[in-house]
Amino acid sequence: MTSRTRRTVAVIGGSGIRALFPDGPETTHRVATPWGAPSAPIEEGTVGGMRVLFLPRHGAGHTIPPHRVNYRANVDALVSLGADALIALNSVGSLKERLSPGTFTLPAQFIDYTKQRPTTFFDGGKVYHVSMADPFCPDLSARAARAGRAAGTPFVEGTTYVCVEGPRFSTRAESKLFRSFADVIGMTLVPEVTLARERARCFVCLAMVTDFDVWAERPVETAEILSTMRANDERIRSVLARLIPELAAPTTCGCDEALASAGV
Repeated sequence: MTSRTRRTVAVIGGSGIRALFPDGPETTHRVATPWGAPSAPIEEGTVGGMRVLFLPRHGAGHTIPPHRVNYRANVDALVSLGADALIALNSVGSLKERLSPGTFTLPAQFIDYTKQRPTTFFDGGKVYHVSMADPFCPDLSARAARAGRAAGTPFVEGTTYVCVEGPRFSTRAESKLFRSFADVIGMTLVPEVTLARERARCFVCLAMVTDFDVWAERPVETAEILSTMRANDERIRSVLARLIPELAAPTTCGCDEALASAGV
């Protein structure tokens, strides 16, 4: 495992953050990939001396539902522009009393309950079986946790994220089932996390709890989710402002070696 330095960070925005650079991007990239076009043109700017790429997952006007996001094109486009690390911003529902709306969490594990999404770049030719035992970059996760504490927005660490197909919310029965083995629920982590591993890139998920899922005996309301996201917009921006410059420091996480022993 050799020390290396990250040069470019990609931020994938979710429902809450649809733009990253207050004064607009320095440049914009329109990228074609073998899997089609990404969700939107990719914006480029600088944060704390780091080159940063920004892509809104759901499109510039939030027009793409979670099950229709072209995740392969998104990840491939960011990597083709030089992204060494990917920071995903995700809105999630809470499956536990302790994780109330407004809480920020760093998932350590995920469970995939999606049903119809392409989840791999390796559809033919050489076969790779990548390890997902520990899905998130330990270096990125540790630095994100420190940035959260410095920003006064500490993350709850070590949670499990169950990813469902969407765009509908869970039934009461589903929510109670998911609650038995996961902490938060969302619709967009998978396959971003697996595709980043297949491209041997560092990946972390910064998840914001927007609501209690329906196990709490109150149907989830979109208006509540949007209100929570708006209320916490500046908090996540403050975390990013502290985290991104820290990524210039050398890392020995080994994410860049993910394919070294995965080929058949």
